[in-house]
Amino acid sequence: MLLDAGRSCLLIVDVQERLAPAIADIDAVVDRISILMRAAARLSVPMLVSEQYPKGLGPTIAPVAALAPDGVTAEKTEFSAAANPGIRARLAGLGRPQSLVCGIEAHVCVLQTVLELREAGRQVFVVRDACGSRKPANAEAGFARMAACGADIVTSEMVVFEWLRRADSPLFREVSKLIK
Repeated sequence: MLLDAGRSCLLIVDVQERLAPAIADIDAVVDRISILMRAAARLSVPMLVSEQYPKGLGPTIAPVAALAPDGVTAEKTEFSAAANPGIRARLAGLGRPQSLVCGIEAHVCVLQTVLELREAGRQVFVVRDACGSRKPANAEAGFARMAACGADIVTSEMVVFEWLRRADSPLFREVSKLIK
């Protein structure tokens, strides 16, 4: 099934100050998250940003926080964003069945979020190049488990072109430049 900008929401999981520096290839992960956030903003795809225990792990890193609309960030202590009642209610309130998930760490908070979103019956797409873990082997195990549980593993470029659908879209030229 293709992603549809009108049926999608973007969930950015726990890209925080004290955790991000330990993540393998974090600059590339943040770059891909930024592309997704910019495309989502232009294509009217709502987004949510979770923060795992910000008192301990700090706030969302500046490059990601700067792209987040006001009021979309939610604190949590659960590893799974989908286990948090406030985040779960926000997702349900959007009325969009497709959840795109990215962030850190792929094998902990992202994985648990994805598994619970799938359990709740949502269509889940994990943006592989916009997720990371401290150790790449852990991330790979997380991606394999998510795929085995029915999540689609995609890349940021796949997302952008599926959201656009057509080269003659009014936003094609602007949004496609984000990935070049």
